Amino acid sequence: MKDNEKPEFWEAAFTEKQEMWGFAPAKSAVLTKDFFAEKAVKQVLIPGIGYGRNAQIFRNAGMTVTGIEISQTAIDMARKHYGADMTIYYGSVTDMPFDARHYDGIFCYALIHLLDSAERQKLIQDCYKQLAENGYMVFVAISKTAPTYGKGKFISEDRYEIFDGVTMYFYDRESIEAEFGAAGLIDVVEVEENFPFFLITCKKVAN
Repeated sequence: MKDNEKPEFWEAAFTEKQEMWGFAPAKSAVLTKDFFAEKAVKQVLIPGIGYGRNAQIFRNAGMTVTGIEISQTAIDMARKHYGADMTIYYGSVTDMPFDARHYDGIFCYALIHLLDSAERQKLIQDCYKQLAENGYMVFVAISKTAPTYGKGKFISEDRYEIFDGVTMYFYDRESIEAEFGAAGLIDVVEVEENFPFFLITCKKVAN
């Protein structure tokens, strides 16, 4: 298991850097909130919720948010800044599901590319299983156009150890289709933030 897949890695990261990304939501979160509002999404699951900066925007729009987070420090920070009335499960997204509910919206920001191939596939499948019929899930994943692509230690195809034990898998449209095609993939949009990302949207339709 790589460092970035261990709870103690994220505990150290949050303890050292605290609210390292500030409190403004990411551009991808704003876009997804608008999309979810348009689709009348009410129940949102956020795997890898962190300290909540990308969760509050959904709550402000009248949606109920449930999170999953591997860092207890981050959960404590979320409670401090956003209150204790939001359900956050302590644990790794690789251990999903944490409840038997079905959500009409799932938002996963800059997490899936930190996982290996088997873990990525499991996360996609687990999220899809927890989607309600006609629900939407949105993943934000780093693009191969990022300046860090190909840098650091080669781990496997399109996957590199970038720094301090952090491994990243870099996506292109072909790999997105390969990994998300069977999970109701309906749209792929490029979004420029601190890194170039893909906004990957899937919909669950009745069989």
